[in-house]
Amino acid sequence: MTVLQADVSILHRADGSARYSAAGYTVVAAVNGPIEVTRRDELPQHAALEVNVRPAVGVGSPKERHLESLIHSTLRDIVLTHMHPRTLIQLTLQIVNTPEQENTLPASFALSPLPALLNASLLALLSGSIPLTTTLTSTLVAITPSGSLTLNPTPKILLTATSSHVFAFSSTGSLLLDLSEGDFNLSTWEKAHDTAKAECCKDQVSEDVMEEGKPSLQTFVERVVETRVDKERAWKNND
Repeated sequence: MTVLQADVSILHRADGSARYSAAGYTVVAAVNGPIEVTRRDELPQHAALEVNVRPAVGVGSPKERHLESLIHSTLRDIVLTHMHPRTLIQLTLQIVNTPEQENTLPASFALSPLPALLNASLLALLSGSIPLTTTLTSTLVAITPSGSLTLNPTPKILLTATSSHVFAFSSTGSLLLDLSEGDFNLSTWEKAHDTAKAECCKDQVSEDVMEEGKPSLQTFVERVVETRVDKERAWKNND
């Protein structure tokens, strides 16, 4: 079982920040905004959203640019940009750790770090009090040659998988993102979708999973935020 770790408001010089670790990836996210925007990027009725992804080693490549576009298009659907027109919301994502053998994956494969990047982004946006229409959670599902489904697969499993799928769901279970690579049919996709939804959404968690004490990603995010709020209000409760 993948061990999840997260914390919010970890950086003092950012309006919002978070650290998220899962499936061998650790991502630190920082949000600044709404801040002044250059005239070139200014939007008259909305805030401009800027996403920067920095790899764990070296400088950014086309892979990071592709991740930035995917994250931008996903977050654009949930950030209430119309509430802060002619400003900029800047999101910076630093990949701190990667799983072993991650460098064995093809350079063109960009799906494996995406769930961690999206989940870290969501926590940082919440930390920065950026207005949202909903929250989201994301996970990766791999289909092995035998037809079994693996959540949060290792690079070794991804190398032999027939297909891999990244899903992101809103807090109400609506599908926000669906990216798939490899060979699969509709039946396989539906199984991957249902497995990912059960992982992400608390109202979809089976009784068996709940008995194991494993929360959904949505429940995990809620607990992380609640813990931080309780910590910040501790001074008031002690009076």
